[in-house]
Amino acid sequence: MGKFFDSIQPAHKAFAEKQHIFFVATAPLSKDGRINLSPKGMDSFCILSESKVAYMDVIGSGNETSAHTLENGRITFMFCAFDGPPNILRFYGKGRAVLPDTEGWSELAAHFTIYPSTRQIIVADIDMVQTSCGFGVPFYDYVGERTFHFDWASKKSVESLSDYVSEKNTVSVDGLPTDWGLKEK
Repeated sequence: MGKFFDSIQPAHKAFAEKQHIFFVATAPLSKDGRINLSPKGMDSFCILSESKVAYMDVIGSGNETSAHTLENGRITFMFCAFDGPPNILRFYGKGRAVLPDTEGWSELAAHFTIYPSTRQIIVADIDMVQTSCGFGVPFYDYVGERTFHFDWASKKSVESLSDYVSEKNTVSVDGLPTDWGLKEK
């Protein structure tokens, strides 16, 4: 049976910090819009307070989280126990993208390793936390982080990374603008 909390408790923080993967979900307001659910890793998640979290986001083939949070702010983070006792942890809130060289960037960036391919930091105010059993989640062994993203990015110049963002990350698959799309206007 799920339990709900108004804020992130110390046990929630400890559990989230032990996980090697988390999931981010956002959705547009349109009933025809596509829900986005993305796995994240690379030790990129940080709990800033009992009601605020953030993660460092690298350049990717899409930028749905930016588009959806720009439109409506809704965001959910989920962590699952893949070893040890079963557990699922969700943080619900309102998120936004913070781009390099914008207000708040320096303060947030201090919590992460910032790479040449860091696209943005997603920050969210959390208004509800949920735990649930996770009895159906299988066991998995953590082997290590993949290097594909960094191998790809290391072959690109700062200019070509910027060009990639301009080409692939300014609108969502449903045509909604992202923070990067607004920045380019």
